[in-house]
Amino acid sequence: MVLGSQLYKSSSTVANNPQTAKPAVQQVRAAQPSPRESTPSPAPTTRPLPAPKSPSQAAQKPVNLPVTVSIKAVGDIIPGTNFPYNKLPEKKELLFESVKPYLKGADILFGNFESTMTDYPYSSKGGGGGMLFAFRTPPSYAKILKEAGFNILNIANNHSYDFNEQGFNDTIKNIDSNGMKSVGKKGQIVYKNVKGVNFAFIGFSNYGEVHNSLLELKAGSEIVKKAKEKADIVVISVHAGAEGTGALNVRNKTEFFYGENRGNMVLFSRTMIDAGADLILGHGPHVTRALELYKGKLIAYSLGNFMGYRTLSTAGELGQSLILDVKMNPKGDFVSGKIIPVELDGRGLPSVDEDFRSVGLIRSLTKSDFPNTGLKIDDKGLILKTSK
Repeated sequence: MVLGSQLYKSSSTVANNPQTAKPAVQQVRAAQPSPRESTPSPAPTTRPLPAPKSPSQAAQKPVNLPVTVSIKAVGDIIPGTNFPYNKLPEKKELLFESVKPYLKGADILFGNFESTMTDYPYSSKGGGGGMLFAFRTPPSYAKILKEAGFNILNIANNHSYDFNEQGFNDTIKNIDSNGMKSVGKKGQIVYKNVKGVNFAFIGFSNYGEVHNSLLELKAGSEIVKKAKEKADIVVISVHAGAEGTGALNVRNKTEFFYGENRGNMVLFSRTMIDAGADLILGHGPHVTRALELYKGKLIAYSLGNFMGYRTLSTAGELGQSLILDVKMNPKGDFVSGKIIPVELDGRGLPSVDEDFRSVGLIRSLTKSDFPNTGLKIDDKGLILKTSK
């Protein structure tokens, strides 16, 4: 069964409507004698002392926490598909070759996996074609993602159910069994400890049947609060917003794409931070968007396309991407960051952009959409806090 619209941009469609698709559904002391009694008191029964209470989360922290912890994050990743016909690279080991050195160096590497990882033959979108596109990447590609350095892969997006529930479960299994963690299943919180700092990751999309829904702010706030009980830093991955070069700007309003409610990213992001989140990583529009500093926490409204081998349009701004490098203190407050500029070639493969085009684009969008946000982005991509 396919829920709602399954519209998707074909490669011949204008860049304003990039390729997309919607998923198909599915815790006494012994009594003492009165001092008035004249008879001798029997010796009190010896009882063991009560076990000490578990120390608080803070008390369990090592004394020497790091000054900062770091996350590198990238947007949509499709390393090729073999459905409905073969669009896989001859040498998959070379997919990340040009950017692999730049993916290293952070405590955590995050990406949005915009495909499935399964051999399941039956797509929720039939045979594809027209405006329906389904992506299926062989399970062997999990090793390539692990070797590139990824720790956390989001699967809360509009392609996670391209091959029904079986494909979704296979994707989770293949990611997790290769030393990474998938995030995005409804109700799921993924914890990871780095240098004594406990991280929690939660994935959201507008498909509330199978993922945490960004349209349900109260439920979203509750799962963030639950995560914050155990975690020092809560990271939100959210697949949301309209798509294409016409959707570069962020507005504090609900966005739609082909009639589908893709949420209000500003309201959602700020509400999650109010509930305890520390970093928001957006993806879905297939273009980069502005950055915002809200109550000392960083919001990246869209990380754009990072890899779309023979699947995603890379025309114009659709081919301008980044590796976002974020440094936070152990409480999740933004300290500094860097935009490492990336460009996608005609095949959808990433390399570092020595012309820094995405730096200029994100800087311009940030000034336009959030002029008083308290961030400064220099021409080489360094992101610093400013005094308001």
